[in-house]
Amino acid sequence: MDASTPARKTAGPAPRGRNPRGQGERLHAEIVGAAVRLLDQLADDQALSLRAVAREVGIAATSVYIHFADRDALVLAALEHCYAGLLRAVDEAESGAADPVAALRARTALLGAWGREHPGLYKVLHESTLDRRRDMSFRDEMSQRTTAAVRRCMDAGLAPRADPETVSLDLRTAVHGAVSLRLNQPELPWPPLEQQVERFLTKLVGIPPLEP
Repeated sequence: MDASTPARKTAGPAPRGRNPRGQGERLHAEIVGAAVRLLDQLADDQALSLRAVAREVGIAATSVYIHFADRDALVLAALEHCYAGLLRAVDEAESGAADPVAALRARTALLGAWGREHPGLYKVLHESTLDRRRDMSFRDEMSQRTTAAVRRCMDAGLAPRADPETVSLDLRTAVHGAVSLRLNQPELPWPPLEQQVERFLTKLVGIPPLEP
């Protein structure tokens, strides 16, 4: 997957030299990328420190403050980066779909799998208190796109006609609950996530189940 879903590091980076003049944007991106990696490991934005991010990049802590006023600003940038990457991944998953039902199925499966593969980032995206302090309206785009995907199924006659916003909210609630409970109660006898998501699509959206 893309930079929003990076692999975990096993060793710290070597100290880096100065960026050549005019490469401030590159350093900004490296700081955000380091924050994404650490958040995925920590699963808690309150545990992230700017000093730890600086060490990950190989720069002085004061250099981080040149780009971000505080931890909240950096976490917000990291989460927005994740969402942008996730939107691209969902678009790619939908692009090869044969019809609106296949597109909705691909979208929902990818979102569920992403949460399972990146539990730390998922918890910060959905369970942190940052939204009480900062505007996180960039998350609305994902909700709007899911609603549009549900509406396309209805318009094509592949799902019962209903209020697409309500159906989309029910579907997102179910998928989020399934992923979140797996992260917080892993000891329960969970069925495969793919099977559970398929049941949500059938029961909540009304699309035909996959052929066995």
